[in-house]
Amino acid sequence: MLSWLWQFVKLYKTRLAIAIVALICTSALTLSLGQGIRLMIDNGFAAQSYDGLAAALKITLLIIVGLAIGAYFRFYMVSWIGERVVADIRRQLYGRLLKLPPSFFEDNLAGEIQSRVTTDTTLLQTVIGSSFSFALRNTLTFLGGMTLMFVSNVKLSLVVLTVVPFIVFPLIIVGRKVKRLSKDSQDKVAHVGAWAGESLQHIKVVQAFTREDLVKQQFADGAESAFQTALRRIRYRAFLIALVMIMVMGAVTVMLYIGETDVLAGNLSAGDLSAFVFYAIMVAGSLAAVTEVYGEVQRAAGAAERIRELIATEPEIESPQAPEQVDFGRAEPLIAIANLTFSYPSRPNHQALDGLNLTIQRGERVALVGPSGSGKSTLFDLLLRFRQPQVGNIKIHGTDIKQLDLVSLRDLYALVPQQPVLFSANVVENIRFGKPGASQAEVEAAAKAAYAHDFIVDLPQGYQSFLGEQGVKLSGGQRQRLAIARAILADPKILLLDEATSALDAQSEHLVQQALDELMKHRTTLIIAHRLATVAHVDRIAVLEHGKLVDVGTHQSLLQSSPLYKRLADLQFQSHQA
Repeated sequence: MLSWLWQFVKLYKTRLAIAIVALICTSALTLSLGQGIRLMIDNGFAAQSYDGLAAALKITLLIIVGLAIGAYFRFYMVSWIGERVVADIRRQLYGRLLKLPPSFFEDNLAGEIQSRVTTDTTLLQTVIGSSFSFALRNTLTFLGGMTLMFVSNVKLSLVVLTVVPFIVFPLIIVGRKVKRLSKDSQDKVAHVGAWAGESLQHIKVVQAFTREDLVKQQFADGAESAFQTALRRIRYRAFLIALVMIMVMGAVTVMLYIGETDVLAGNLSAGDLSAFVFYAIMVAGSLAAVTEVYGEVQRAAGAAERIRELIATEPEIESPQAPEQVDFGRAEPLIAIANLTFSYPSRPNHQALDGLNLTIQRGERVALVGPSGSGKSTLFDLLLRFRQPQVGNIKIHGTDIKQLDLVSLRDLYALVPQQPVLFSANVVENIRFGKPGASQAEVEAAAKAAYAHDFIVDLPQGYQSFLGEQGVKLSGGQRQRLAIARAILADPKILLLDEATSALDAQSEHLVQQALDELMKHRTTLIIAHRLATVAHVDRIAVLEHGKLVDVGTHQSLLQSSPLYKRLADLQFQSHQA
């Protein structure tokens, strides 16, 4: 863990150096208090000298002032480094997450990922900003105290030193178990948090089915499992603390007996024994403190391992080292799909797309229709390079999209999904997501083009109205029009519509369809259509079945040439008439 953290800490070497100097100084000054105690006893009390006592007190006070100043710099610098390093780790971790494809988030719970970004990094901050400093200071105190003990009295020092091996070996063995249990505990806590977030996010479904008791019990079972794992970790740490206490205090007791007999025999002064006892107590206290902090460090090691796993995850799809640029002046189809074949990793023997060939000209409106599972949404994912085909390619004006920078490629598109995505922000920020630098006038123009302006100004704070999580304060049609306004503001060359009106009532569908007509003007558009009535007037309709392109044509021509299309049309129109 330390070697991994060093790559972040080394960026702030100056502050680290100040912190280390302050640590060394405070440890040295703490140990110097022992000499102040020796001077008080030998030069003050034993010598019956007021001057000697006053001089010893002055020295002790100077040491205390120096200790306070050093403690200030130590605490401030170490805490600053802890906060700064964790902020850097969070930024790197979140940046890595943003580069991972959507498939990664389909395989991993959002709550568990969020736990690593927040809870695990907070645990690291606690260790770097306080526990590690505490451990290092006590380690220095232990080493310095042992040195001064040997300088003062070798015989008594050997008595104390005999217990160290009996502490160090259990510390290493138990520490490994604590690290493993800490990681397991954090995994289970993250899983419980993910389950809680998911159930609360879908609270309407939970309450509609009256399954509050069920999800409550499932949460309780998860929390209990996390508690039992944490309890095993706590038992190990408690055993370690008890072992250190009995070994260290036993050694100090034996040392006191031997020292007192030497004082009575005249072989050791009372001041020297007092100073030695002070060093021994400092050594014992620092060793006990390191033992306790070691458990926290092991917990942090578990957290660091979880974070490192996430940062080390390599995205399956990345921009090429030397990306090409699209030449829109070339006499090529805007989109050329050639022999496109794709299978999902979970179903390698099932081809979601099977040898698909399709060309789309600039400004053309093309609808993709077919039964569920025919490959329509998969094609959208491949166009956006969310996934990588096993065979075939997609070209934009003759340039393979694999040779394009991912940002440049995705800037060509605007996606309007079936379920609109809105963020926990106000109206302006949600629309401006399509073009972050847009002015207020541009935002309002996009909203007017999407037939959203009228309902926006009726909101309590107008464009500044907060929409709640996932736009919960708006109706489905209003959310969809905001998503369309965002796409209008983005001004893409290629528009991807995933059946944007399928879940709306007639009035909302009419308004959204008007907004879509405005959005599709002068743009190349691909439409995933489940309701054929919404795409009867597009330029071409591509019919897919089992991942294959079975026919292409207009609505009228496909009624004559495609049995599948005619069957779908008859089912929908007859059902509508009924």
